[in-house]
Amino acid sequence: MLEKAEKQRRAGSGQQRAAGYMPGFGNDFETESLPGALPQGQNSPQKCNYGLYAEQLSGSPFTAPRGTNERSWLYRIRPSVRHTGRFRRVDYPHWKTAPHVGEHSLALGQLRWSPLPAPSEALDFLQGIRTMTTAGDALTQAGMAAHAYAFNADMVDDYFFNADGELLIVPGTGAIQVFTELGRMDVEPSEICLIPRGMMFKVTRLGEEKVWRGYICENYGAKFTLPDRGPIGANCLANPRDFKTPVAAYEDKETPCRVQVKWCGSFHMVEIGHSPLDVVAWHGNYAPYKYDLKTFSPVGAILFDHPDPSIFTVLTAPSGEEGTANVDFVIFPPRWLVAEHTFRPPWYHRNIMSEFMGLIYGRYDAKEEGFVPGGMSLHNMMLAHGPDFSGFEKASNGELKPVKLDNTMAFMFETRFPQQLTTFAAELDTLQDDYMDCWSGLERKFDGTPGIK
Repeated sequence: MLEKAEKQRRAGSGQQRAAGYMPGFGNDFETESLPGALPQGQNSPQKCNYGLYAEQLSGSPFTAPRGTNERSWLYRIRPSVRHTGRFRRVDYPHWKTAPHVGEHSLALGQLRWSPLPAPSEALDFLQGIRTMTTAGDALTQAGMAAHAYAFNADMVDDYFFNADGELLIVPGTGAIQVFTELGRMDVEPSEICLIPRGMMFKVTRLGEEKVWRGYICENYGAKFTLPDRGPIGANCLANPRDFKTPVAAYEDKETPCRVQVKWCGSFHMVEIGHSPLDVVAWHGNYAPYKYDLKTFSPVGAILFDHPDPSIFTVLTAPSGEEGTANVDFVIFPPRWLVAEHTFRPPWYHRNIMSEFMGLIYGRYDAKEEGFVPGGMSLHNMMLAHGPDFSGFEKASNGELKPVKLDNTMAFMFETRFPQQLTTFAAELDTLQDDYMDCWSGLERKFDGTPGIK
């Protein structure tokens, strides 16, 4: 399998290649791999050029308001009904779906893990996914799941789509190529990509790593969108022009292939005789995209105090309650710290939201040790968290001159729902049993004397 993947990576595997991306968030795009493949002036002509089939992929109800109505028209070699057939059940025992409560004995608490172990056998992207937490209920399209992945083989003749939610992929170690029905995205660490609900794709490796690691947020609810900026105004944070949607590219491959689907928490597979990534042209606004986290323009305190972490929200998936997210994707990027007479790291905190955190590279400013790239932490709703003892001492006693936090990128999947720990996560060897000790040095300093000590 590995040798076949390497040969196809070098040879191109009969793929029609198109370079580049189209900028903008939520735009109505149009793109074609062959000239004249995209009909003009209508969506469904009696006969499409090149003998293609016209097909609509809808990501919202037909009657959704214009601002949230999502659909794309695809012009493909075969209609999607030919990419399915008689499914049979398959099992991915480490991929769990809410509602799910792990059968483990680990008590409630603040938790942290070192990176997932490297696979001891050949695993592709799907086989390497491990669910850490679930929240909400996929059957009612509310909540999310936080996954980590570690893999070392390509999806060669295997393709996948997720009917339960959209997938936000956050690479940690190793760049990947995500080949979707609507085009290819090369995604490096410090970039993210999003695959819409129901869109077929496969993942292959880029580069020469021994293991490819990262994180996934499976969003069951309303789609991710850009947060409102409020008083910030029209600019900064994640700017729409920095989101990149792939141009049309297709795979013309007539070999035995497998399509797998996740539907209501179960997995199914069908064998077909061709690649399902056969969209030659498309137009619409239901599309994958990628985003470079380094283009996020942070805002912050320029005089005193530490603002809420919501100012670092890249994407938000709204819920039915205004201002309370189904999921927020928040990052902690390089930035200047300049606040006067201020404790500059994140403050000690309890929160109604539940926070699953990962570190892509560098060091997180609230943790001096133990939280390493590829690692993860979980602070569920109303469980206290904040800087470790070393971080507190350093921030409390350091000189308050302008300091740049550089070479760092942490992120958070934050949800309104409690995150239920899976058995895999509870019993993972990399669970740090001593995590709670990072706060043990925070002893009483109070002596009743007025003034700052």
